[in-house]
Amino acid sequence: MAVAKKTPRHGLDELDVAILSELQCDASLAQAELARRLSLSGPAVHQRVKRLERQGYVKRIVALLDRELLGQDLMCFVHVAMQAHHRDRLGIFRETAQRLPEVLECHHLTGEYDFLLKVLAPDRPSLERLLVEKLSTIPGVGRLQTSVVLSEVKHTTAIPLD
Repeated sequence: MAVAKKTPRHGLDELDVAILSELQCDASLAQAELARRLSLSGPAVHQRVKRLERQGYVKRIVALLDRELLGQDLMCFVHVAMQAHHRDRLGIFRETAQRLPEVLECHHLTGEYDFLLKVLAPDRPSLERLLVEKLSTIPGVGRLQTSVVLSEVKHTTAIPLD
């Protein structure tokens, strides 16, 4: 088995980082293939992956789907400005955003807007329903500004590990 050097990455060694890097590229890799790529035994890789999962480095394994093939052609970013910054209103907004399947991401921001949402819709009428019937009716929402994505220049889920 290769000797792994510790890195300054929160107690991860080089093999841990290599495993995480491989999993980010293709989480469907069989552990035997992952072991071959890293010159480790299968049980050693299995043990390390399970430890990384237990420690929270690997939150979950998912499949990345093609939104356009699934009819979700309209991707938008919605800036949300709240009327006032009351804790209860912010909490209601967060809870509601988490329940809306159209909302892929919700970020609480500093600056002119309070939240930035990444949303998907199959078409313009669906987007309008999301904005008018769902988002604008959340207590405390002051205004919405929507930007429609024309093309996706870069999309990655990989976190830089080097």
